[in-house]
Amino acid sequence: MATWERSREPLQLVAAWLEEARAAGQAVPEAVTLATVTRDGWPAARMVILRGIDHGLVFYTDRDSDKGRQLTATPRAAVVLHWLLPSHRQIRVVGGVEKVSDELADEYWRTRRPAARRSAASSHQSQVVASRAALRDRLHEYEMRFPDGVELPRPSRWGGFRLIPATVEFWQEAPDGMHDRLRYRRAGSAWRRERLSP
Repeated sequence: MATWERSREPLQLVAAWLEEARAAGQAVPEAVTLATVTRDGWPAARMVILRGIDHGLVFYTDRDSDKGRQLTATPRAAVVLHWLLPSHRQIRVVGGVEKVSDELADEYWRTRRPAARRSAASSHQSQVVASRAALRDRLHEYEMRFPDGVELPRPSRWGGFRLIPATVEFWQEAPDGMHDRLRYRRAGSAWRRERLSP
């Protein structure tokens, strides 16, 4: 585990493990479980796609969705990344959440396929709908108004969130059950690294 011992910055190690999973052929290595808290204190978890790593973990969604409203009301969350390739690994990240800038959201929005933009704009995530046909009708309206080649502006309700880590824990399976676990905890502007029992 030489990279573990050398790394003083956990997000660099997250990025390295993610790249190793991509290179090894892990299916959808950017898929993460995002856990939030409802207004009445219940945990809520779902899968999202990690879209960037800077000083936090960045993902995008409809901010009026259940998760968007939960993150706005209680700006704290946890994510879990899990891979079987190149070896069985898991990363848990817990921290505060902030909204990404409109500029960054616009930049990412422009990279999305036109069909994905139309789907995101026409569907109000987590809202009750009358039927699947009603969703299809609304999507069809957007297909007529914004065919390929016609710019569809990013809806103001669609944007990104960034999870700023307070704790990052790395886990790697060992055949004998003596798994490797390292935890990084933020201590001011530095990180404190601790080895944990499996």
